[in-house]
Amino acid sequence: MNTAVVMAGFGGQGILMIGNLLSLAAIEEGRHVTYFPAYGVEMRGGTANCTVVISDEEIGSPVVGHPEAAIVMNGPSLDKYQPLLKPGATLVLNRSLIDPARVERKDLKVLLVPANEVAREIGSPQLASMVALGAFAGASGVVRVESLARCLGSVVSKRNERLIPLNVQALERGGALGRAQS
Repeated sequence: MNTAVVMAGFGGQGILMIGNLLSLAAIEEGRHVTYFPAYGVEMRGGTANCTVVISDEEIGSPVVGHPEAAIVMNGPSLDKYQPLLKPGATLVLNRSLIDPARVERKDLKVLLVPANEVAREIGSPQLASMVALGAFAGASGVVRVESLARCLGSVVSKRNERLIPLNVQALERGGALGRAQS
């Protein structure tokens, strides 16, 4: 198994955090991993993306031209990464901010996830990226949602540890949405 996942959105949406979390969960499950984060010029409000490669074998490079999956949280990210996805790739689309009609390719497996709405229902709009990551894990099986939840303590700062239960809830709700669409 070798899966490359690109995650992209605005700075402040937790993109780099979910990339880090996905990487740690895959390591916990005994896989080889590369994590390659990138920022726009501004942190909050600029662009942020990262690529995670998960494999059962050693990985030669963290650079990926055509990923097998993408989690896109905003329209500009869809515009940038939709053309790069491999045919048959999984596209997790934050339908809260992106009109599904903007997906032009018919050769993708598209998961429509109302990430912002679910995050608000849980109690914090900042959880949208966790909902999307949970949906990806639930649909793809690349890592288990439970592994993601166990690794949260490694990516959530000490001052925000009280929010871990909400993050777990976001991952689980997303996982259920992903499984329902797979």
